[in-house]
Parts: sequence; structure tokens; C-alpha cells
Amino acid sequence: MKSILEELYRGNLNPEEQMIPTDPEYRQLNRKLSDLMLEAKRRFSEDDFKTLEEILDLNGETSSMVASEAFVQGFRMGALVMVEVFWGTGEVFKE
Repeated sequence: MKSILEELYRGNLNPEEQMIPTDPEYRQLNRKLSDLMLEAKRRFSEDDFKTLEEILDLNGETSSMVASEAFVQGFRMGALVMVEVFWGTGEVFKE
């Protein structure tokens, strides 16, 4: 197995592709969403359904951006926690 640094450098780390929420409601909500989309496809005109799909795609893109930023901020916060663990609070270097 390659090191995490090599995988990061090569752009092979995509945690969002491997995440599956463990919340028990996740599958139920996805099933409900699928059912509602099938109903909308049946009831809406073709143009209206395409508009709905575009709205959902754009919502997915913005959600992905928020998740990405949350990941970055969480990583930074974790790194700051490690700095504090190693150096203590307050001053970074003691005289």
C-alpha cells in the first residue's frame, strides 16, 4: 500500500466517494426521495421534470461545496488541536 502522502499527491484520495452515512434514516430517506422523483416524473410535464432535475443537480453541487469546505475546516481544526497537544496552550515556544 502506498503512503497516504503519495496518495494525496497523486489525487487518489476521494473520501466522499467511499462515505456511506450510518444513520438508520439514511436509506429510508433515499427510498422516499426515489419514490417522490418517480411520482414527479409521472405527474410533471417533461420540461417541468427537467427543471426539477436541474434544481436538484445544482443543490447537489452546492451541498458538495459545503461538505468540501466543512472537511477542510475540520482538517485544519484537527491540525490545530494536534499543535496544541504538542505545544500546549498559549505560547508556541517556551523561553
